Amino acid sequence: MYALGTHLLVELKECNAKVLSSLKEVQDALVNAAKIAEATIVEVAFHEFNPFGISGIVVIAESHLSIHTWPEYEYAAVDIFTCGNILKPEKAVKYLIERLQSKNPSVVEVKRGIISMDNEKLPHKMSARLDSESEVISPSEECSL
Repeated sequence: MYALGTHLLVELKECNAKVLSSLKEVQDALVNAAKIAEATIVEVAFHEFNPFGISGIVVIAESHLSIHTWPEYEYAAVDIFTCGNILKPEKAVKYLIERLQSKNPSVVEVKRGIISMDNEKLPHKMSARLDSESEVISPSEECSL
């Protein structure tokens, strides 16, 4: 089944609450996870809530990695959405499980953008658009959502 992207929904339970409370630790973990997945980082944005909890996103050329932490429950929700088949999101997941010290992780994989009726491989970025004059489409390896 060909899809535009793969979305990993990562549940990290029984994590180290001290790590989940640290803006620096959480941001560093997600940025490093993107690098380990061999993603191209475009932008990084994080916010620390009062009294606790952190939300953040690492926007990558191939889509994004995001995290929301609940240190009071030793829990973090992580989304890793990647387009194409070049990245290694499973390496990012393994790294985050170790870095956040989750004793009870789970991962659900969802294929996104299953739009081919003929089960054909889809380009992940169009460098030319279809119009009434032309029917040429040039794919490249990057994702553009």
